[in-house]
Formats: sequence, C-alpha cells, structure tokens
Amino acid sequence: MSPTTRASVSPAVSPSARPPVSASADPVVDAAAGLVVSASASPSTDPSTDPSGSARRGPHGRGGAHPLPPARPARAIAVTAGLVVALGVLAVVAAGSGQLQVPPAEVVGSLLHHAGLDLGPVPAHPNGDAALWTIRFPRVAMAALVGAALATAGAVMQGVFGNPLAEPGVVGVSSGAAVAASVTIVLGLTALGPWTTAAAAFAGGLAATFLVYGLARSAGRTEVVTLVLTGVAVNAVCGAGLALTTFLGDTQAREQIVFWQLGSFNGTRWAYVGVVAPLVVLGVTGALLLSRRLDLLALGERSARHLGVDVERLRVLSIVVVAVLTAAGVAFCGIIAFVGLVVPHLIRMAVGPAHRVLVPLSALGGAVLLLAADLVARTAVGYADLPIGMLTALVGGPFFFWLIRRTRRTAGGWA
Repeated sequence: MSPTTRASVSPAVSPSARPPVSASADPVVDAAAGLVVSASASPSTDPSTDPSGSARRGPHGRGGAHPLPPARPARAIAVTAGLVVALGVLAVVAAGSGQLQVPPAEVVGSLLHHAGLDLGPVPAHPNGDAALWTIRFPRVAMAALVGAALATAGAVMQGVFGNPLAEPGVVGVSSGAAVAASVTIVLGLTALGPWTTAAAAFAGGLAATFLVYGLARSAGRTEVVTLVLTGVAVNAVCGAGLALTTFLGDTQAREQIVFWQLGSFNGTRWAYVGVVAPLVVLGVTGALLLSRRLDLLALGERSARHLGVDVERLRVLSIVVVAVLTAAGVAFCGIIAFVGLVVPHLIRMAVGPAHRVLVPLSALGGAVLLLAADLVARTAVGYADLPIGMLTALVGGPFFFWLIRRTRRTAGGWA
C-alpha cells in the first residue's frame, strides 16, 4: 500500500475507538459504604481525579458524581429503637451492679423519686441511694458520653478519609493526650488540683491534632495521604515522649501512667460529667451539621467542589470536631481504643453510609458498647475493676483484622 493510501486510511480510526489508557490504580473498596476509593489514580488519565491527584469513585467504579446508596429508613428506625432500648436497659443494670447490688426496680424508683414522681420502690439498703447518685450514675453517664464521643469521632474520620479503617487516633489526639498526662504525673503538677491531669490531657490531645494538621498543610491545602503519614510521625514522637516520661518517673508515677493508659471510669464524679457533657454535645452537633457535606465528599473531591463544598474547610472543621470529641473522651478516662473503629463500621453495615443517620446512630452505638464494656469490667472479676481499654482492645483487635481481611477479599488486594 502506498503512503498516500495509508494516510487516507489512518484518519478513519476514531480516537474514541482506540484502546483507553488505563490508570495505575489500586482501588480500595469501602464495602460498607458501597464506595471505591482510588488510592493512586493519575490526573492525566482519570477524569474523576481531583487536582490533588487523589480520587474517590462512585459505587460503579466510574468517575464523576454518583449518589450514595439509598437510605434504609425501616432498618434505621429498627436499629435506633434497638439501641435506645439497649442503652436504657444497660444503664439500669449497670447502675445496680457492683459490690452493693441494687435491683433494677429500685434503680428506676430512685430515678423517679429524684424526678419528683412518687412511683416505684426506693433502694432498701440504707446506702443504696447514696451509692447510686454519688458513684454509679456518674459512672454510667460518663461511659455513655465517652462512648458516644469516640464513636462519633470515628464516623467523621472515616468520612473524611474515605476509608473504614480510619479512627480518631490517626491524627495523634490520643498519643498527645497520653504524653501531656504523663508529664503532669511525673512532674507532680497540681496547678488545677484534681483537674490537672485531665486538663493537660485535653490540651495535649488538641495540640497534637493541630500539629499534625499544621505539618501536613502545604500551599494552603492538605492531602489525606499526607495527613495520615504526618499522623504516624507525630504518634511515633509522642510514643517516644511517653516512654521517656515513664522511664524518668518513680514507681508510683509509672503505675499511674500505665493505669491511665489502660483507661478506666473509676472515680468518676458529677463534676467531671458536667465538663465532658457540653463538649460531647457540641462535638456531636458539629458532626451532624457536617453530615450533608461529608456525604457529598464521598462522591469525590472534584464532584464535591462542583457541588459547592469547600473541601479544605470541611476537612479542617472535621478535624476540629474529632479533636474535641476524642480529647474530651480520653481526658478523664484515659485511652480507650477501637470504639471509633468498630461502632461506625457496624452501623454503616446496618443502615448504610449516609452520615445524617450514621452519626447519631454511631453515638448511640458507642454509648451502648462502652456501657456494656464497663459493666463487664466491674463484674467479671470479684472486687476488681478491669481496665476498660483492655476490654475494648480485646474485642476491637480481632474485629480490625476481620475488617482488613474483608476489605482484601472485596478489593482483591490489601488496602
């Protein structure tokens, strides 16, 4: 064939008929949310990729905006009712359990009498009512608040990172709180009296989180991968600082540091609940206000921007909410792991990924989980109070491994 003939034939091949250039991507399937997150798509080959080079793909694996899976209102109502009932039952049982047993009817009767209603029996034991209102009820309230805070923070983190394996500790809040608490214990600081360690832990958690964000920010924006890697680095430094303070402390200080790290609701008072409750309410409210934008972010950063979402502002607000919730949760109770990982994932599996439902149900689920864990911690061993962080880790560790295995089977590779 002559060159002229070849030239006349070549244009007949339409550019659209040529084999597409495939992007080098290893999709990570968020099976619970029905979303596929592309971890390494190239902007030049994938039209759904945002300017940062990271992409979030719709449930069909194509670029562009795809709606989240439809809500499941009937199932959401059933799950909500189940969690509310479980929370009420656990609260009554937990309040009556311990070395001084108070029957559930007397627990409810004490609540009604203090509410001004002359209904139901009062505790028969002479110290029963005092034990309920000075020890048991504050502990139950704190467990529910901390569980709600950690689970809500986990739901927000997973929404921002687009990955069900994310949890609040990624941004360094827990490790920062631990270092600050250990410093106050070793140095014997008492500037705020019994509030010193809790205040230092809260401030340390916030400081570590904002340090992670500040170091990860470049040219006025942050990337998810950079945030994760910066969080790993800050967590490592905080871990070294915690080890150093533990080494420098005496035997009593070391015991206090270890006990604080294991987590416990022992010694909770109404004054502590009064400090934590407003912070948790503020954080959960903030998470609810961010729900719609988190749903839009699940469509992909580029699609979210086209729909009017300021992605960087959303990321900043989400990190602030996570920092406040997690710092408030660990300040008085120590480090409690895996609640922010396990609960949001289970709720997402049950009712879907829509954050307007996921956030409040995660709060309820977290409260139920920590109430149950605290009940086991107080009753599993006679005359002993097991560290609640140990119990949540015993449950959360195997669950985390199962979640990774499930992600691997669904995605065809390790996330």
